[in-house]
Amino acid sequence: ALCPQWPYCSKRCSYCNFNTYVVPAVSEAAVRRSLVREAQTLLRLSQVHSITSVFFGGGTPSLASPGTVAAVLEAVAGTARLPAGAEVTLEANPSSASASRLAGFRAAGVNRVSIGVQVRGALPAAVPAAPRGPDVTSLHPQSLDDAELRMLGREHTVAEARKAVEAARGLFPGRTSIDLLFGLPGQSRDAWAQRLEAALWLCDDHISLYQLTLERGTALAARVREGALPVPCQDLLADMYQSARTVLLAAGFRHYEVSNFARKGALSTHNLSYWQGDQYIGVGPGAHGRFVVRAEGGCGREARVQTLEPVAWMREVQSQGHGTRSRTVLSHLEQLEEVLALGLRTDEGVTHERWRHFSPHLSLQAVFGAPGKARALQQQGWLVLDSGGLRCTWAGLAVLDSLLPDLLCQLQWV
Repeated sequence: ALCPQWPYCSKRCSYCNFNTYVVPAVSEAAVRRSLVREAQTLLRLSQVHSITSVFFGGGTPSLASPGTVAAVLEAVAGTARLPAGAEVTLEANPSSASASRLAGFRAAGVNRVSIGVQVRGALPAAVPAAPRGPDVTSLHPQSLDDAELRMLGREHTVAEARKAVEAARGLFPGRTSIDLLFGLPGQSRDAWAQRLEAALWLCDDHISLYQLTLERGTALAARVREGALPVPCQDLLADMYQSARTVLLAAGFRHYEVSNFARKGALSTHNLSYWQGDQYIGVGPGAHGRFVVRAEGGCGREARVQTLEPVAWMREVQSQGHGTRSRTVLSHLEQLEEVLALGLRTDEGVTHERWRHFSPHLSLQAVFGAPGKARALQQQGWLVLDSGGLRCTWAGLAVLDSLLPDLLCQLQWV
């Protein structure tokens, strides 16, 4: 998988602590050259022969021109194989997702869009072209309530969000995803139910749910800390999540990952690559990656982070071909910890086959079937270990964060 990052936004949202930049002017030609060159360099270093998915994130990648997207995809196809069916996703905000603009991205090779109707989440950092196949788009309206949108610092209105989603569904039928945020300051259970019902009328076949995190240093967190906005209690947050799961299941959605729901087989191939422990290459300011640097004789997977600040990143790319700021070879234990923590986020869990790929001499049964905390969690109904592998139950998936410390501890002691 390849993850190009466009770091710029036209405005910083009140809840956002991502690596994003609001600047008076952007030299798109310079950014494009750097994205292309870094993609080529890192693909050659990895010696990856085929790319299964490309995800344009940010920032607000829909602020880039279709020409930049096309240039990156052409570079990928010229350096490694980009199959006709490869999933190519673009994150988009309603304020930069007009029908004509989305049509331009489709012509450039985008075939999946993600739109944030409420708030979107980040990719797992620790661990987070001409039409080539089924079209998929991702849009980010962030909320379906104008007052909530203003509180979140969004630029668009509900009407503009609806228009963007409808345009995307027309261009990418069956391949448009929307993101929803719950747990906003002052949000009630009834208000959340109304937002969810509105989203079901609007959505296509993929929905992502994210609980708002009040990040230190953000404007929204400051207002809450000062007492200007109330915070929902933990019980209410749990009720919001559980009610959404039930409603979406009744609407025909499969809860295939902690935060993601799909019907009619519209699962995100790209995000599954993270959760299933596949290699991925991050390109652009602040991008994260996990891959083996085979061109340098490497045999261990590296965790890589690109330089955060765009101008400094571009200087490094132009001077050395890439802007990698840090690279760490992951130990065997660290790789297994990531496989476990990310794999258990899915309804499939960690299969025996996937575990053997990272741990050929120590089976899932040997680690988590022996007497200890993992077996206790199975007996309590939170986990299942059977011929399919290790996975959470329906109840366990909702409280995964509370299960992981015991599982990771047991893994470390084997």
